Amino acid sequence: MPKRILQGTVTSDKNEQTITVLVERRCKHPLLKTVRKSKKYRAHDALNQFKVGDTVRIEECAPISKTKRWTVVTEA
Repeated sequence: MPKRILQGTVTSDKNEQTITVLVERRCKHPLLKTVRKSKKYRAHDALNQFKVGDTVRIEECAPISKTKRWTVVTEA
């Protein structure tokens, strides 16, 4: 099964080798037109190279810690 790749914005880089990425989706609502939904993911950043405000792509991976299941692929 292929790994999922998501694109989002870095909202926190305070932890060592970890960034928090906010991913926004748009979906249709039965009564309203479109609704924006967002979710935060914790991603592994081994080199600590990404800062708050960067747009990045994250890829699904095997669990690294209790909350980290994603790794940073590239800057989008």
